[in-house]
Amino acid sequence: MTLISPNQPTYVLSPVTDVDREALAAAIDVAEPGALLMSLVHVSGDTSLVDEFRDKLSEARRLAEDEGRPPTVMGEYPSAVASEIRARARKLLDGPLTPRIAVPGNLLFRRMAEVCLNDTVGEEYMPHLREQGGFEATRPTVTRNRTPPADFSVAIIGAGMIGVNAAIKLGQAGFGCRVFEEREDLGGTWSRNTYPGAAVDTLSHFYSYSFELNPGWSKYYPTGPEYLAYLRGVADKYDLLPRITFSTRVLGCTWHENDQIWEITVQHRDGTVRTHRANAVVTATGVLNGPSIPDIDGASSFAGEMMHTAEWRPDVDLFGKRVVVLGAGCTAVQVVADIADQVESLDVVARQPHWVIPERKVSAEVPDGMRWALENIPYFHQWFRTKTYWWAADKGWPVPRIDEEWYATHVSASPANDAVMQVCLRYLDEAFADRPDLKEKLTPDFPPFAKRIVKDPGFFQAVKRDNVSVHRASFQKIRPDGVVTTEGRFIAADVIIWATGFKLEYLGFLDVVGRGGIRLSDEWADQNPRAYLGITVPGFPNLFVTAGPNAAPNHGGGHNVTSEEHVNYVVESLQYLIENDFTSLEPTREATDTYNRRVDDELDKTVWKHGGTANGYYRNRAGRAWVSCPWRLVDYWAMLRAPDPADYVFSARAEN
Repeated sequence: MTLISPNQPTYVLSPVTDVDREALAAAIDVAEPGALLMSLVHVSGDTSLVDEFRDKLSEARRLAEDEGRPPTVMGEYPSAVASEIRARARKLLDGPLTPRIAVPGNLLFRRMAEVCLNDTVGEEYMPHLREQGGFEATRPTVTRNRTPPADFSVAIIGAGMIGVNAAIKLGQAGFGCRVFEEREDLGGTWSRNTYPGAAVDTLSHFYSYSFELNPGWSKYYPTGPEYLAYLRGVADKYDLLPRITFSTRVLGCTWHENDQIWEITVQHRDGTVRTHRANAVVTATGVLNGPSIPDIDGASSFAGEMMHTAEWRPDVDLFGKRVVVLGAGCTAVQVVADIADQVESLDVVARQPHWVIPERKVSAEVPDGMRWALENIPYFHQWFRTKTYWWAADKGWPVPRIDEEWYATHVSASPANDAVMQVCLRYLDEAFADRPDLKEKLTPDFPPFAKRIVKDPGFFQAVKRDNVSVHRASFQKIRPDGVVTTEGRFIAADVIIWATGFKLEYLGFLDVVGRGGIRLSDEWADQNPRAYLGITVPGFPNLFVTAGPNAAPNHGGGHNVTSEEHVNYVVESLQYLIENDFTSLEPTREATDTYNRRVDDELDKTVWKHGGTANGYYRNRAGRAWVSCPWRLVDYWAMLRAPDPADYVFSARAEN
């Protein structure tokens, strides 16, 4: 995939002087109107457009209320307002597409954001949206008076989304780094998951780096191969491959206090084991790693083919086969939707269904005109990304929160939670009006967000096919010729597909030894990992655990947002060391315990802890919510601007 701006980040805009007028006209016809309006402000320099259309939108809302019509959904513009914006665009975009206004100050930016989003936006969001919208680079917080010494090195474990980002940002800050990747390719999840139908379930135009916007997405929800191509393109642009050691498994890391250094033990493809030294270690391995395959009696006797979705075998021909899929989560619905028309029979076995929500863009292609607008109309891409992000991020923060009085008498957890449930219930009603049996089997009995919401890629249509059956059960036993469900039913099978997700591991596969010989596996025993801000751990100097415990934005947004925040925190922390002649930092036990008490208190009010689900990975064996981050994305972003010295202990190398 070729990225725009090959020699600069995408927040650096170049004028478009040789405008293809026919392509521009086609782009105006399909461009998202809020983002298009903001582009008109940038190009024309006419800020009065902001107030003019704010008033038009307000009037449209008032008329809708007077007439009893429902409000617009997710900031959509009324058709009359959208048409007027397109008419203005045809007049105002009549010359070179050169912005007269670049990124404005916070006052004007906030006015523009509220009109673009068709919503009220708090002042606290201004710096967050400027960065996440891709308008400007992350603003450093720690003073930059010194450059890192040439011998200061950082080891990054993993070359997925976070590892690639960390290598870029650490390199730009002047830190030498080496990435160790166990697989033969970068990409993490997207090099591992190659099953049929594999796709991103987050909108592509913000599930990407804020500094590397990609106007060329073919779909609003890209396939796994397309997202992997994006990550490879970013790595090529920043010349990362020489810094990545592939086919190299990190076995463990040991901190040497006297030298203030980490020793990293790695095993290469040929079996040789070597050690490397680094001043800091960044783990970028994610948490959903090894495939989770239930231990079912008789599995070894099965005469057909068995495979987990994360270990897909393309050599297994599914055409005309009897296939059984275990699972009902995002992966399962993607596989089922993709293979249902290929197999002789398809049995979907799921103990507990997920809430499924309709999303018209899941399989939709991005029109050519829209792609042209994203690439050529100044700031259109940034505003479109901002609008996409806004309605999929903190707007969902109230949804998993419990209203105790409401929850006492409802399946849903609160009025906000119920609004999502009603959308899902209407979708079930519409999809299975003639199949009440399927509706019953696919209706969950827990509140939305207690397990991950699924966006339908065609699953509901697939399960209505004559060759597809749904079973509200699990596997009791596997026989050579099929499976016996917990309902006592036998299902003949040629192929068994485990769509059962991953083992959730917070570095349990690494032997990490900190100061004084303490082991991270002991500190995080009994599925009870704790970290300060989800990143640093007492007793483990200069160890940064990205995507750590209680760091996942499960109410909305995407892994990309928190990954950028974590990487920023790593860079700012290391720069703080350099500026102050320190060699290491680690959080105090008091700060870590205080932070985690706040986390637990906040999560105790959510469906992630009290969701009534029979299974799922949001809670550990003791019932503690150990994955979800309790804070709004904007608040967590603010916490991760730079380390608070009061919460850390700093060390310097002893003089010889």
